[in-house]
Amino acid sequence: MPQIITQIANKMHISWQKELANVVTDPKELLELVSIDANKYLQHFKARQLFPVRVPRPFIDKMIKGDINDPLLKQVMPLNNEFLVTDGFSTDPLEEHDTVAKGLLHKYKHRVLMIVKAGCAINCRYCFRRHFPYQDNSPSKADWQEALTYIAEHTEINEVIFSGGDPLMANDEHLRWLVEQIENISHIKRLRIHTRLPVVIPQRVTLALVNVLKSSRLKATIVLHINHPNEINTELDDALAPLISARIPLFNQSVLLKGINDDAQILSALSEKLFDSGIQPYYLHMFDKVQGVAHFEVEEQTAINIVNETMAILPGFLMPKLVREIAGEANKTPINLT
Repeated sequence: MPQIITQIANKMHISWQKELANVVTDPKELLELVSIDANKYLQHFKARQLFPVRVPRPFIDKMIKGDINDPLLKQVMPLNNEFLVTDGFSTDPLEEHDTVAKGLLHKYKHRVLMIVKAGCAINCRYCFRRHFPYQDNSPSKADWQEALTYIAEHTEINEVIFSGGDPLMANDEHLRWLVEQIENISHIKRLRIHTRLPVVIPQRVTLALVNVLKSSRLKATIVLHINHPNEINTELDDALAPLISARIPLFNQSVLLKGINDDAQILSALSEKLFDSGIQPYYLHMFDKVQGVAHFEVEEQTAINIVNETMAILPGFLMPKLVREIAGEANKTPINLT
C-alpha cells in the first residue's frame, strides 16, 4: 500500500507540460497500453491520416483493460468507418469559417468566442472542429490586438468565451496576459473557459491558473467536457478542489454518442457523479454532423426517448438540457421532448 501511495504522489507531481509531451499518438501503442491485441485492429489505423491520434496517459489509465468497447477508448480510437462519406454531413457543420478577426468568432449577440489555442491535449474522434482551419486562426499576442479592438468596439458583448482547440493548452502566463487585456474592456462582465484538459490531464489545474481566475474582476466560469462517468476519478476531484474553493463555478456539457453514453442509466450516473464532484450538469448536445464520424450519431427520436427516461430517474437540477447547435442560429436550439 505505501508503494501505491508513493506512485500516485509521484504521478501527481509530473507537470502537465510533461504529460502533454508524453501523449500517445500511435493507435498500436494505445491498444497495447490497455492490454488489447493491436494486430486484430490494424485495418483501422489508417484513419489517423484523417485526424491524428492524441491521447494523454492519465486518460488511458481510466480505461477498462482488455475491453475494445470501453467507452473512453471508443472516443479516441480511429476506425476505418471514418473514410465513409455520409450525406447530410459536412466538414464545417456549424459554419464557423467566418471569423470577425483572427481567432475570433461572433456567433451569438452578447458573446464572442476566442480560439485561444489551436491544439488539444486529446483528439476526440467525433470532434466537430476536426476540419477547422486552425492554421489560419492561431493568433499570437501581437495578433490579438485586432480581436481585442473588435470586442472593445462592440459594446453589446458582455462575455468572452475561451475556446479552441483547448484554451488551457496556453500556459498560465499567456492566459494571465489575455485576461488582463479583456479586463480593460469595461463592458465585459464574464469570462468562460471551455476545456477538456483537466479531465484528461488533471495536473493542468495549477495554482497559478486558479489565482488568475480568482483575482480577476471578471466573473470566471469553467465548462468541462465529460461524456461518461468513468472519466471522473479522485485525481480529477483533487485537481478541481482549488477551483471550487475559489468559488469558480464548474459546469459540464456532454455529447450524446452512440455506443458510449446513449443510455439513461449511464447519463444518470454521469449527472450524479458530476454533482458529487462539484460540477453542475449543463448541456447534453446532439451530435454535430461532422464528416467522417456518422457512426457516433444518435437519431433525434432515440435521443428524446433516452432523455425522457433519464428525467424519470434524476431530480430536475441534475438534468442537462438536450440541445442542438444549428449553423447561423442566434443560440443553441433546445430539443422538444414531447
